[in-house]
Amino acid sequence: MSSPNKTTFSFEIFPPKPTSEPSVIYGTLDALQGLKPDFISVTYGAGGGANCKNTVGIASYIQNTCQTESVAHLPCLYLSESDLNGILEQLRENGIHNILALRGDRSETATPNGRFSHANELISYIHDYDSSFHIMAACYPEGHPEQHSPAEELETLKRKVDAGASQFITQLFLDNDAFDTYRNKVAQAGITVPIEAGIMPVTNKKQIERMVKLCGATLPKKFLHILNKYEDNPEALRDAGVAYAIEQIVDLIAQDVDGIHLYTMNRADVARDIDHAVHRLLQ
Repeated sequence: MSSPNKTTFSFEIFPPKPTSEPSVIYGTLDALQGLKPDFISVTYGAGGGANCKNTVGIASYIQNTCQTESVAHLPCLYLSESDLNGILEQLRENGIHNILALRGDRSETATPNGRFSHANELISYIHDYDSSFHIMAACYPEGHPEQHSPAEELETLKRKVDAGASQFITQLFLDNDAFDTYRNKVAQAGITVPIEAGIMPVTNKKQIERMVKLCGATLPKKFLHILNKYEDNPEALRDAGVAYAIEQIVDLIAQDVDGIHLYTMNRADVARDIDHAVHRLLQ
């Protein structure tokens, strides 16, 4: 999915909430398709249940109707082996060959199944089940909130590679220096798997505060200035957040990043503005 001769450019979307009209996501996907991304990934959610059907259905629409490569997120913490086998069969039946293998966030309302405790266990299982799946995984430039040191993050990354992951997408970050430091450490550790930089255009203060609480990303001083100045002006914050993301992406492409994965938050207008600004840089 990644190319040594081109910076990969991709999007993430999430299924609509159960209380929302499901069809709204298809209008978003039709708009994103027109931007010709290398792939679009679909999140899953914690705790299992109906999330699987939503993810597979939307990923199938991307793959088979939009004619764009799709990636299905697959968190394992709450899955049994039987559950997983069923999902893998659904993916194969729908022509979906790309999986983002994750441990998944912990839920306060569900109990882990116990079969899969870490992403590398899921990756190894999928690889043995059907080696034709292209398995991607997550990585954390500023460290996973549950890890204690940068060395532990690198050890986890290597276990995922050894298990069969062939491409990585980072957790969101707002400080490019943190990503650059991380990428250098990964290279020094002898890990050569492509790493896409996960970029989230910030259009809502509460949204980024919630995400930062979950993932522990650093908020640089110049970014905090933007939040503080425009928090009461949604339109201005949206434009400033898009401008900040574009600045990040331009810098990363200049440093020969393997790819950019845009956390769109289902905002096709935001993805369009960013694509328009960086399109020529991606050629």
